Amino acid sequence: MRFSNRTLRNQPNSISIASENRTVALLNLSDSNPTHNSLQPKSAQESYDADPRGSLTARSQLAEFIAANQNRSVDTNNLHLLSSTSQGYSWLIKLLCDPGDAVLAPRPGYPLISDLAALECAEVLDYTMHWDGSWWIDTAQLETLAAENQERLKALIAINPNNPTGSYLAKDERTKIISICQKYHLALIADEVFFEYELNGCGQRLAGEDSVLTFALDGLSKNLGAPGAKLAWLQTSGPKEQVDEALERLDVIADSYLPMSQLITAQLPNLLAEIPSQQKRIGQRTRRNLQTLKEIVEFSRTGTISILSPEGGWSVLLRFPSFIDEENLVLELIEKHQITVQPGYFFDLLIDGFVSLSLLLEPKVFRHAANTLVMAIDEIVEANS
Repeated sequence: MRFSNRTLRNQPNSISIASENRTVALLNLSDSNPTHNSLQPKSAQESYDADPRGSLTARSQLAEFIAANQNRSVDTNNLHLLSSTSQGYSWLIKLLCDPGDAVLAPRPGYPLISDLAALECAEVLDYTMHWDGSWWIDTAQLETLAAENQERLKALIAINPNNPTGSYLAKDERTKIISICQKYHLALIADEVFFEYELNGCGQRLAGEDSVLTFALDGLSKNLGAPGAKLAWLQTSGPKEQVDEALERLDVIADSYLPMSQLITAQLPNLLAEIPSQQKRIGQRTRRNLQTLKEIVEFSRTGTISILSPEGGWSVLLRFPSFIDEENLVLELIEKHQITVQPGYFFDLLIDGFVSLSLLLEPKVFRHAANTLVMAIDEIVEANS
């Protein structure tokens, strides 16, 4: 595994070594931390001691939550706390890619990956997902891409379950992806923020995979259903020597951007405690709305609309005849019905004729809007028959 030249490993200088080897506490005449000098505000009484991975207390609380709710153990030393999974992507591309290097990412998939990579002067190479009654990854194409670009390819991104398709990695896909990472010396970046939201399927996490260097992204935003709860985490796993070096280099990045605020991590226990009930509440809503959509589509007048049934997450893709222009359909919904929806091309779907619907809306609101959407599509189909 080769890391980027952006994150050179820090070597302690002679002053640091001398300070650490002292058995008697030193008076630091250069200490500019107000909380070490009795000047902390009333709203933040705790002394602040920076840890690039985030507060050890908070990481321990998170590890205990994962053990209790996901039935897997996590070493607190292998966790980094950060403000968002987007920040996690940015850090990982810094860690792995020099300018001009590339990562593999699924298409369709999370649109921000390309933007985040571009900001780090890296490129995204798309590997394809296909639909034939269920979503599947073209692993042959994926390996060809890896083989043809191995000089500059540094990581493979897997979104599990994918957004917007809602598909978990199948067992054979998971095995093949890990095999490709091993063969071509790629790091595996696993985005699993929607993992707990099962709709009609289940999967196996990549988090904690130890056969290849793996970085798993997750966070409060999706787990808690609270976009304003900007606290995410990055778990590093894999062969020990690679993990140790990755963690050390990630510390350089994290320290440069300053660690997660203790004012935020202090709230973590209460936020974690809310997750199980929130996930249950969101799951009930998404499953109810998905069933509503199925009923509405079943009674479509033209019979030309279908649902690409998601296995997880909280979105669903609706398919209609490809002669209907996605953008024109959305503009018509806006102008005539005061409704908007995301067209499939926002997610780089390979063919036309899709919109992505959120399953989070209030049930009555969702039923009305979905009915309106289906009727609008039916009218266009009938007008062109």
